[in-house]
This record gives sequence, C-alpha cells and structure tokens, in this order.
Amino acid sequence: MATDSWAQAVDEQEAAAESVRTNQLTQHELTCFANAVESSSTSAKPEAEGEAKSTSSTEDDDKEDKAAQSLLNKLIRSNLVNTTNQVEVLQKDPNSPLYSVKSFEELRLKPQLLQGVYGMGFNRPSKIQETALPMMLAEPPQNLIAQSQSGTGKTAAFVLAMLSHVDPNNRYPQCLCVSPTYELALQTGKVIEQMGKYYPEVKLVYAIRGNKLQRGMKLQEQIVIGTPGTMLDWCSKFKFIDPKKIKVFVLDEADVMIATQGHQDQSIRIQRMLPKNCQMLLFSATFEESVWNFAQRIVPDPNIIKLKREEETLDTIKQYYVLCNSKEEKFQALCNIYGAITIAQAMIFCHTRKTAGWLAGELSREGHQVALLSGEMQVEQRAAVIERFRDGKEKVLVTTNVCARGIDVEQVSVVINFDLPVDKDGNPDNETYLHRIGRTGRFGKRGLAINMVDSKMSMNIMNRIQEHFNKKIEKLDTDDLDEIEKIAS
Repeated sequence: MATDSWAQAVDEQEAAAESVRTNQLTQHELTCFANAVESSSTSAKPEAEGEAKSTSSTEDDDKEDKAAQSLLNKLIRSNLVNTTNQVEVLQKDPNSPLYSVKSFEELRLKPQLLQGVYGMGFNRPSKIQETALPMMLAEPPQNLIAQSQSGTGKTAAFVLAMLSHVDPNNRYPQCLCVSPTYELALQTGKVIEQMGKYYPEVKLVYAIRGNKLQRGMKLQEQIVIGTPGTMLDWCSKFKFIDPKKIKVFVLDEADVMIATQGHQDQSIRIQRMLPKNCQMLLFSATFEESVWNFAQRIVPDPNIIKLKREEETLDTIKQYYVLCNSKEEKFQALCNIYGAITIAQAMIFCHTRKTAGWLAGELSREGHQVALLSGEMQVEQRAAVIERFRDGKEKVLVTTNVCARGIDVEQVSVVINFDLPVDKDGNPDNETYLHRIGRTGRFGKRGLAINMVDSKMSMNIMNRIQEHFNKKIEKLDTDDLDEIEKIAS
C-alpha cells in the first residue's frame, strides 16, 4: 500500500479490518456466494471419473501465500497457544550456564516495561520466553536463532529485548526490526506500542513504502520497524539511519522472508552494514535447509532455540471412513452425520474452492449455520470468519487447506475430510492429513476424524495414509451413529 502518509495507510488498513469485523454474512449471502462459485465454474471441463484433480491455479488453492498465513495467525491470536512442544537449546558456548525464568520479575526489567508486560495480559513467560529472554537480555549481548510457531510469545519476547536495550536519552535509531510485509510490520509495531505504553520516552517509526521522509533528515526515533527494501534505502541510499549505531537487529518471519523475491539479499545487505557488536536475533516458524542457510549467513556465533517436533500422536483421534459413489452421496452421508455432530463444532476440508463453495451452499440451503473459509478471501475477512466460528456463532466451518495449519479452535471435536488430501501428483499428502485431523483431539481431548471415500482412487489414497501412520481407519455405517455422538459430545 503506497500513500504519501504511512499514518493514512494505517488508518485505511484498520478501517478496512473494522468494516470486515462488523460485516457478517447472512445465510442468503452465503448461498448466493456458493451459487456464484458454482456457476463461474460451469464452463470448466468436468473431471474424468477416477482421474486426479486438476492442479491449475483455480483448483489448487493449497499453495497458500506464506505471508498471508502468517498474518492470519497473528490476527486471530488473542492469547498464547497451549503448546506441548519441548524447547531444545544449542548454546554457542556449551560451558556457559544455561538458565530459564519462571516469572518476568526474575528478568529485572525496568518497572515501566514490567507494567507494559502485565498490561498485555502476560502473567508468566511462555516456554520460548522462559529460555530466550535471559539470552536476549544478557550482557554482553548474545545472538539468537529461534524457531517458534505463531502464538508462542516470540514477538513479545524480541520486542521486550529491543525496549530493554534502548537508551531513551539517545535520540537516534538503536533497534531495527525487519518484517516481510507491511501488514506484518504493522502487527509487530502494535506490540511495541502496547508493551511500551508506560515508556513514552521511546519512540517508534515505520520504514515502509509510503512513509516518505525529507531528504537529509536524521531519524530521532529509537526503534525502526519495516520491510527490507525500505529499511535498506533508509540505511544506505537516504542515510536516515546510521547503521553503525544500531544495538539490536531483529529479522522476523525468516521463512516468509526468503520466500519473497529480493528480501533475502536486502536483509543480508542491511546486516553487513551493522557493527560487529550488534545483537542479531532471527525468528522462523520452520527450519528447512534454505531457512537454516539464510539464518547462518545473518547471525554469527548464535545460540539456537529449536522446538522439538511435537509428538504427532493419533492416539486420541478416532478415525473412520464412509463409502460413497458420488459427491452427492458424500453430501447425503454428511447430512446423516451432521445430526450427531451439531452439539460440537466441526471442520470440513475440501480440496478446491469450487467444492467448498458448493458444499457450504448446500448445507446452507438445508438450514445449517455454516461458515466458509477459502483462499480468495482477504486475510482480515478470514480472521473475522475464524473469530465467529471460535465464538460458536457457526458450528461448522467448511474450508480448504487455508485452515489446516496453525489455527487452534479448542471446541472442535470433529474433522471431516470431504476430499482426502493429495499432492500435485495425486499421491497421498500425509503431512496435510495429519495437520487437518490434528485440528481435533487437541490438548489430550478425544477427537473424531471422518474420511469420505468415493472412488477406487480415493480408497487407494486412504489405504496408503492408513499404512503410513500404521493406524487403522474403521468403516463407518452412517445408520449407526451412537459412537459418533458419544465422541462428538
């Protein structure tokens, strides 16, 4: 979003988000939307029986934009995720004593920052904060590469580190924080403003497109947050920032960053301008090889915090399959099951936007309260839909893989795979299957997963999924739903 005033851009962004929050879809609108989705696809060539689904841009909406998914996760987080992940720490100096904190008081924060932390609703440090904060606040400064999922408190952790290291008496930039997009930078900025509420001497400025400054001026704000291209321009081309005076450099959402053309190179160029004693903090939700290689180029001699892979257990999830002969039969079977699950909340996954729109429309015409979530929606619209579902305003959420990862709604006890997940080659997508059905059975509760099988191909896919997880998927008779009702309740 490029305007002459970043403040105006922020106002427009917030106004748009607010209008979405207050604009709720009626059942009539949902039906009309579903009809539009269906009619817009009538000219498409129908799938041949038993053939793999198309992977064209209209059909394959599993390729969700990483930045949009990350922003969505930030928008829908009202509190920390109750994660069971264990933290693995690799220190640059294994002989150095490692300690963690169980309270914010132990960190000996400035009183105004402690007040800000408690004002944000943090009562005690999260798992990653327990270990990361002592490293980030240490003297002399320690560099850190940390893996952390959305909702684990990592933004608050590095914001607290920046605010702690700033000298408010020095009126020049001392901390830089780089985010992949304008919207993600804005979300981090809000955390800085909330946590620094009682520390007004520390000022924040956004290095984003649209925030045009007069040539020759020097920034007086101590914290600069922005996107890589603008941040690089402000440091080198316009010299609004003296990079040699920077104490803390934060690179957030590294996995999103390297997925964006040019951002990786720009971030490295910024890092090379900084002094050797500048503290480097890098955060990423995932640690693929490409992310790891990037992190090592940015952060010298790091401490490393990794989340051990959560033991992906299916022990608390009862899995069934239902045999059908067509999409219409699957819908009828779903209606039979629906009567047993309306006392709980359910998520129904479809392979394509077209199917999701059709299914939501059919359920709506049957008089059911249904929410629809798919990739063509704006991020703020998706967040509004998820909030309504989380609040129980709709009992069933029909979605594509947009919703398969990172979104926790504790009330969900039933997941239905209207279409089994497959990759672009038509092979079983075991990871997506696990993420989908993992939306239920959370936090040790019992969960239920039901798979719709409508062809030899989908039966083959289900059998291969079953073999992969070495977990039996039982056949379900939709005329006998006592077990379903028992689990769903």
